[in-house]
Formats: sequence, structure tokens, C-alpha cells
Amino acid sequence: MFSQERREKILELLGSEGRVLAKDLAERFEVSIDTIRRDLSIMEEEKLLKRTHGGAIPLPVVRNMPQPPSTRYGEGDQYQHAIAKRAAIHIQEKETVFVGGASIHDVLLKYLPRHFPFTVVTNSLRIADALKDRKNIEIYLIGGRIKPSGNITDALANDFAGQFELDLCFATGGGLSVKGLSTATPEAAIFSRTVIEHSRRVVCLAEHRKFGVDCFARIVPLNKLHLIITDGETPEDEIRKMEAADVKVEVAR
Repeated sequence: MFSQERREKILELLGSEGRVLAKDLAERFEVSIDTIRRDLSIMEEEKLLKRTHGGAIPLPVVRNMPQPPSTRYGEGDQYQHAIAKRAAIHIQEKETVFVGGASIHDVLLKYLPRHFPFTVVTNSLRIADALKDRKNIEIYLIGGRIKPSGNITDALANDFAGQFELDLCFATGGGLSVKGLSTATPEAAIFSRTVIEHSRRVVCLAEHRKFGVDCFARIVPLNKLHLIITDGETPEDEIRKMEAADVKVEVAR
């Protein structure tokens, strides 16, 4: 059974049983419990379920099949809006900017400049579609295999991304610690790393809940980030750790 098939079965079990346990899933699908934990992490990142101690439960919007991007993205919380608004002021006229497909990137769309021209490169169908009619923005969509989330991070996308030289990358992930920026899947980590390595400036967008968290796959160490923008709920000691690594931190309030 392929990993995507297994995850669809997990969603079906959630729909019928209301919860799943990692140890039971490992036995059912005859894989290691670490494999199941990675599945659940990926599915949580794609907003298909909520992880709990030992397993997972459905989100209110979860059904038996993954939701399309149009229903996957919400309005964003106050922390994401504060960070996104602050981030948008770092875009300069005629720059080439990478905007990914995370929920905070979706919030960022509301604050992108309208009074001067610039270019957006994205690996997200959602982002590309939302910006296609903006007169001041030229859009490039990175191609490859489309995931249920509408994002594209496979080997084709990684090769495509390596052909660009970007002025600014708005990076994000599932976790940010003294070890660096990280995410749930190696494929997404490799893609994000390629984009970062081809960007002159890297601005990391990280809500307070991501600090001190190390996800399964490392994207880049802290020294690859030029600036971190976070919200006012981030503990001072976490900010000091970032600054001690010679990374500038801006707190959006």
C-alpha cells in the first residue's frame, strides 16, 4: 500500500470511528509506529486531522476525503495577521518573491502591496489562483505533482525551483528551534531548502506556537535565516535564543 492510500484509509477510519490510535494503525497496516506517526504529522500539517497523545481525532471540517484548497484555508488568527502585515512591508518594487502554500502565506495575500509592481513565485495552486488577476503582480507557478493540499513539492518542483534566483523568500515550517527551521516531511523540507538557497533574503514567518519545536525533517539551520517575524506571544527567552544565533527578530503586535 502506498503512503497516500494508507492516509486515505486513516481518514476513512476517523470518519467511521471518531478517533484512531497509532499503535492500532501500525498493526492494521503492518508498518512501524514511526511510519504512522509521520503519516499523522503530515495529515495534521495538511489540516486533515488533529494529533492527540497516542493517535488522532478528526477536525470539525474533516470528512472521508481531503478537503480542496478552497475550504482548507481559513481567515487566519490574530497572530498570523500581525505577522503577515509586518512581513509585507519587506517587499520592494520589482522584486521577485517566493510565497509558499502554508496557511500564513494565504493570510499574507491580504497584505501584499498594490501600489508597485513585483513578481511572485509560488508552488501553491491556491496562491497562484488568488493572485492571477492582480495587475501589479506577475505570477510564476512551479510545476510538478499536485498534493491534496494543492501544493507542489516533488522532485520536479525542486528542480524547477533551482532555476530561479529570488530576491526574497517568505519561509515557514512546522517548528523553529536553535537547531533551525523544520517541517513534517523530507520532500517539503528539500523543496523549501532549495528555495531558500536560491534567495538573497530569507524572512521566516513563525507564530509563537512553533518556537522550541523540532519537526521530523530539517529545512535549514538558523544561520540561513536573515530575519524572523513572530507575534507578541512568543516568550522572550525564545527570542533571545534566536538573537544569540545572530538572527534578527521582529515582533509584530
